[in-house]
Amino acid sequence: MTDTAFKAAPPDTGKLATLTLGALGVVYGDIGTSPLYTLRECFGGEHGLALTPDNILGIMSLVFWALVMVVTVKYVGFVMRADNKGEGGILSLLALASKTRPDASGRLTLLTALGLFGAALFYGDGMITPAMSVLSAVEGLEVAEPALESVVVPLTMAILIALFAIQSHGTSRVGALFGPIMLAWFSTLGILGLVEVVQQPGVLVAFNPLYAISFFANHGVAGFLVLGAVVLAVTGGEALYADMGHFGRRPIQVAWLTVVLPALLLNYLGQCALLLSDPSAVRSPFYLLAPEWGLYPLIGLSTAATVIASQAVISGVFSLTRQAVQLGLCPRLDIRHTSNEEEGQIYIPRANWGLLAAVLGLVVLFQSSSRLAAAYGIAVTGDMIITTTLFLVVARRRWNWSLPLCLAVGAVFLTIEISFFAANAVKIPHGGWVPLVIAVLTLGLMATWRRGRAVLTMRLAEESLPLDAFIKRQAKSSDILRVKGTAVFMTSSSNTVPIALLHNLKHNQVLHERVVFVTVVVEDVPRVPAKDRVVVEGLAEGFYRITVRYGFSQEPNIPKALRLCKAFGLEFDVMATSFFLGRETLIPQMNSQMALWREKLFVVMSRTSVSATDFFKLPPNRVVELGTQVQL
Repeated sequence: MTDTAFKAAPPDTGKLATLTLGALGVVYGDIGTSPLYTLRECFGGEHGLALTPDNILGIMSLVFWALVMVVTVKYVGFVMRADNKGEGGILSLLALASKTRPDASGRLTLLTALGLFGAALFYGDGMITPAMSVLSAVEGLEVAEPALESVVVPLTMAILIALFAIQSHGTSRVGALFGPIMLAWFSTLGILGLVEVVQQPGVLVAFNPLYAISFFANHGVAGFLVLGAVVLAVTGGEALYADMGHFGRRPIQVAWLTVVLPALLLNYLGQCALLLSDPSAVRSPFYLLAPEWGLYPLIGLSTAATVIASQAVISGVFSLTRQAVQLGLCPRLDIRHTSNEEEGQIYIPRANWGLLAAVLGLVVLFQSSSRLAAAYGIAVTGDMIITTTLFLVVARRRWNWSLPLCLAVGAVFLTIEISFFAANAVKIPHGGWVPLVIAVLTLGLMATWRRGRAVLTMRLAEESLPLDAFIKRQAKSSDILRVKGTAVFMTSSSNTVPIALLHNLKHNQVLHERVVFVTVVVEDVPRVPAKDRVVVEGLAEGFYRITVRYGFSQEPNIPKALRLCKAFGLEFDVMATSFFLGRETLIPQMNSQMALWREKLFVVMSRTSVSATDFFKLPPNRVVELGTQVQL
């Protein structure tokens, strides 16, 4: 396993502290706001559990062991070791798990489909988390003053609209406040819980797993179904792995073990201690931990924490969308950098406003965090199962774990996670269908785009010529006039003649004295260093082939890449270079390799794609586009 990014140069104490504080602000917003609603949902009317000491201690034991086994052991102890050049996340894990590049025909292998479905589930989670988190925080107003119930939904929508509206300005300035605010949040969680634990120290016996086992034994099916609410305690656990590239493994682990886990456990223990002494507090055990004078400040801090949690999810959706574009899973999109220093700080307008529309729709549809909780667990548990499966593939293929060891580790984690998923499956008619529908639609769009591009590439190849034969013929020919200047032809295939070149020859009957074929390749790694960015090949007198390599977390910039060719003896004056692009008009047809409805969907998606000029950062006044009609 490659781990040099973290072992070779461990951060000094000061840097580690800074990164740990940053991790608190970005990584732990989602799981850090789970105490707002987890225990309330565990004892909600849907489960009908009596507020007896045994039930309260049993639920607390389940929450404790969920945090220990799923987050601490699985993610912190195992999954975070599967770094892809320092990056985490389900697409990085998929790249590690895949021995070979995806099927060039565009058809999805089982492993790839599984990974992409996990990524699609993340979009569902990204829509639910902001709605759930902000709603649960604002609902504190109902606890302070029941008459304010009518303002909860409008205020939640106003906060969400404001949050999404500022995305185009970037989060670098606001982000500097995230860490300190979340440190204050976790400190408050711990203090509020500790006060109650001191008064009811007997609640600490819930650490004994026998209380969880006894709970299941006494409640049977009802005890199993309550896992659908217990899993809310670990929502956001996937962020530990997904955001590893921003902070490194060690700061995230330190933040979890020294701040987040102790604060969460103290708060959950405190809520259970409060329920033991006052069962009527079940309507909002989190907010009722606070003294009366501190309720409104706690509502304000909770709202800030949930906004931060939402911001982290929004940023995650932007990052995942960029990776999907680079990996050829969705059309080219307008991706804007909001920071000159941080590569990961980006803004994607279509993703931003589409996500806002979905989030507001969920708020209007469900009206309360309790109803929305039914939709929350499916996406999270589905992602957990897929992550575990891909991790086991990595452990077996890459690290050469023995089969018995893989089966043993898989049995432990998958037993827990499949139980969580099954308990949430009963919620599907009550809202659990939402993330599943979102995921299926997203996966369908990804698969259609990928397959459509593969078919389009094949159709263009059928109409083209082998590049080597073409160059040999042109090098010997004196019939074609060679004009001064450099022509760059962007092509997806490095072995065939670009259609744009054939059209240029047909209509203009000239070739430039220097003809360059540029192919962009996205590797299965997050980043390709600049020293490995370009490969230059001289094909014949005046003909060159350049391969430009990027990682799936990087954005193409062709003029910048061409400047790197100077080291290979090929120098470009970009403003004296003509860039030739092909623009295909797609025509669906019967008896194609795709269903007609998928062909039409692919055509619509193609029309929404950002132009190659903008995507590759080409100077618009140096671009020549030549169109052609292609029957799919």
